[in-house]
Amino acid sequence: MLIRPADAVARLPGPPNELWPAGARSVSVFRHGTLELKLYAPRGSDPQQPHTRDEVYVIVSGHGRFDNGGEVQDFATGDILFVPAGRPHRFTEFSGDFATWVAFYGPEGGEKP
Repeated sequence: MLIRPADAVARLPGPPNELWPAGARSVSVFRHGTLELKLYAPRGSDPQQPHTRDEVYVIVSGHGRFDNGGEVQDFATGDILFVPAGRPHRFTEFSGDFATWVAFYGPEGGEKP
C-alpha cells in the first residue's frame, strides 16, 4: 500500500461546515491491528485532548512549537515526536502549511515502559 501526503490532504474535511462544526482537520488513512494512521492538519489552533493510546507524529510539512506535557520543543518538517497515552499535548505557533502523520498504536492506556 502506498499513501501519499497530498492524497490524504485532499481528503481532509476542511473548514467549519454543517458536518464539521469545529472545522475538523484530520483523516484516517490506514488501519491494521492496533495501528491507526491519520493525517492531521489543524488550522489556527490545535484543540486536541489527551489520547487513550500511545502516538507518534511524523511532521509532513511546516514548523512550529510542540507542548508535550509541559515540555515545549520546536519542530520542523521530517521531525518525529512521541506522546505516551494520557499526556496532555498540542501544537502551537505552527505555520499555515503544517501537516503531520499521526500513528496511534497499542492498547488503551499505552504500552508499558
